[in-house]
Amino acid sequence: METDIPLVDQAYEAMDQGMKLGQEWLLSPAAWSQFALLVGAYLLARIANRIIAPRITRVLAPPQDSATILSKARRFILIFLPLLLPLLAYGFTAIGEAVTRSLFGSGAVIAFGKRVFLFLAARALAKHIIQDPFLKLLAKFVLVPVAALYALGFLDQVLAALAGTVVSLGNISFSALAIIRGVIAGSLLFWLGQWSNSQSAAYIEQQPMRPAIRQLSVKAAEFVIFGACFLLLMNIMGISLSSLAIIGGAVGVGLGFGLQKIASNFISGVILLIEGQATVGDYVELDGGETGTIIKMTARATILETYDGRWIVVPNEDFITTRVVNYSDSGSANRLEVDFSVSYDTDINKVPAIIEAAVAKHPGVLDMPEPPDCELRGFGDSGIDFGVEFWVEGIDDGKNKYSSDVLFLIWNALKDNDIEIPYPHRVVEIKGNMPA
Repeated sequence: METDIPLVDQAYEAMDQGMKLGQEWLLSPAAWSQFALLVGAYLLARIANRIIAPRITRVLAPPQDSATILSKARRFILIFLPLLLPLLAYGFTAIGEAVTRSLFGSGAVIAFGKRVFLFLAARALAKHIIQDPFLKLLAKFVLVPVAALYALGFLDQVLAALAGTVVSLGNISFSALAIIRGVIAGSLLFWLGQWSNSQSAAYIEQQPMRPAIRQLSVKAAEFVIFGACFLLLMNIMGISLSSLAIIGGAVGVGLGFGLQKIASNFISGVILLIEGQATVGDYVELDGGETGTIIKMTARATILETYDGRWIVVPNEDFITTRVVNYSDSGSANRLEVDFSVSYDTDINKVPAIIEAAVAKHPGVLDMPEPPDCELRGFGDSGIDFGVEFWVEGIDDGKNKYSSDVLFLIWNALKDNDIEIPYPHRVVEIKGNMPA
């Protein structure tokens, strides 16, 4: 049967060849002997698997609570036990192939059996061993079909047909085989890059270094890993790396005209990470009055979260070119103060000791660098003005209501010592006689 589609014609031709080959095998005594050897090799492999697999498990299985590197390696080896049966069958079949070729000068049937056992090994790998969802999907829809085509003997014809199918994208032409190979290789490379990046990030996070340097190291490792994956993919697809120079020149022109701010923000972000003047977790106040906690630092901007839950996206350049007040700065203490007044009838010499002792009871108030200090500020219209200074870790906002708590402590301490808190007084003079 002939059609106008070359690939379909090749498929029909392959089917005819397969039917003729099957008829030859059914009528050939040598083929029957090879079938018998295949069955014997498979049965022998099952017997050997029943004997060997439990012993390997007993020898390699580590204690359940062991988490050493050797225990992890032994568990990793045990994952591949489902491959033992098809690989044993493949090995015994290879021995039988050598025997049949020496006796009959032919081993086509047993060679087909070897390919079938390799297909079973690929299927076991995809079904029982690979656990990662992406790799499992790739093995199911790429590895197993390729192994099936190889077992049936059609792999070379399919590859030749794909290589002859050309796809044009403008002035650039690719074969279907090159596109498929690029997609598969790119998927594997970038999965491997993602895995390598997560492993390197976990390793860097365990190292004793400043948080800013740690973040910069993680980002640098990510750029290096994915850059290497990209270059390797270009090489696999046959794209000349010299053409990247043209792309680099175009990117340079773009930076010069339209991407100046993006480049400036990127470089500013690198400077911030290196110097560590502001990092994740710091509470900062910008020159424009915005305040918040840094929750994320990206290549382009820094994200602040205010105490009322809003996010403020600030370009990294603002942290370099404008004034920024950092209240946290890796956990340094901050000094706060509150004002209060007492009546003119009070013995003011007793007030500092009473207030300092009361404020020191607050769990958030620090003794270092200085304990609470109560100072006389002046003589007001209605009372005597005092102020108390104290040091705390953090900011007087959000969950840390230091000023409110300290004012409560001052109120209670003054009331306990019968010290009056004044309110405004006014003196009214009436000139002349009082009205009747």
